[in-house]
Amino acid sequence: MLSHLLPHLILLLLLSPLLTGIITRTKAVIAGRRGAPLLQLYFDLAKLFRKGMVVSSTTTWVFRAGPVAGLVVPVLASLFIPFGGIRAPFSFNGDLVLFVYLFALARFFTVLAALDTGSSFEGMGAAREATFACLAEPTVFVIFIVLARVSGSLTLDAMLSSLQSHIGHPAAGVPLLLAAVCLFVVVLAENCRIPFDDPNTHLELTMIHEVMVLDHSGPDLALILYGAAMKFFVMGALLVSFFLPPQPTDIVTETTAFVGAMLLLAVAVGLVESAMARLRLIRVPQLLVGTSLLSCFALVLLLR
Repeated sequence: MLSHLLPHLILLLLLSPLLTGIITRTKAVIAGRRGAPLLQLYFDLAKLFRKGMVVSSTTTWVFRAGPVAGLVVPVLASLFIPFGGIRAPFSFNGDLVLFVYLFALARFFTVLAALDTGSSFEGMGAAREATFACLAEPTVFVIFIVLARVSGSLTLDAMLSSLQSHIGHPAAGVPLLLAAVCLFVVVLAENCRIPFDDPNTHLELTMIHEVMVLDHSGPDLALILYGAAMKFFVMGALLVSFFLPPQPTDIVTETTAFVGAMLLLAVAVGLVESAMARLRLIRVPQLLVGTSLLSCFALVLLLR
């Protein structure tokens, strides 16, 4: 498995900022605009890493730890899932629990960093982030139970690698499709995309994630943006595993199919954001609870 570590990290580190550019460009095309270049996030990261930082005298080391955790956690979490033909470098029974709570750890440090500023505005966003995360985690765990039941394994690598052989099965096909729909909603929620949050706004009282990072600048802001791009890539890799074609023996073809599926996912997210408006905050918990119920229904269909 360790032989897959280097290509695994290269794919994650190099491709993840491109997905953000594809989402932005898709939205621009739908709106009839030219839009920013596909490589805009790469340019932004290079510029931010060269800039200085402004840090409030009221903050502590916790404020600086938030961006670091937001960058390191997606890298660690990615090591437990396959990227097409590139198998997971590390795998053990029950790694799905570690996968979920690695992201919970990153969220914990991000919330603490927001609270460390002493800003009531950022505290408001931190409270919303924690609340919505509590509603999204049950859906993820039920989806993993469905995958474990279908694959007969408790490792993410085996669960995701065997989905292609089960998606067309009459007994498992419908539960897996329902699980994929629920996971798509969770991907939008966890990555602060429309209809849950708008990553491009900085002026409204309804912000969630963006309000927590308003005081970060320079390299710290670059770490946050890069970590967010990698988080979308990792969670998107979970989703596209449902729809990859039956795995061929050629690792190059298999990985190319995975990359193509990730690019299509970015286009799909851009289309969703172009067609929908952000939900009212009181509607977000209802949608997340609905995905939990739908994922439970998928599990019931699988166990009947």
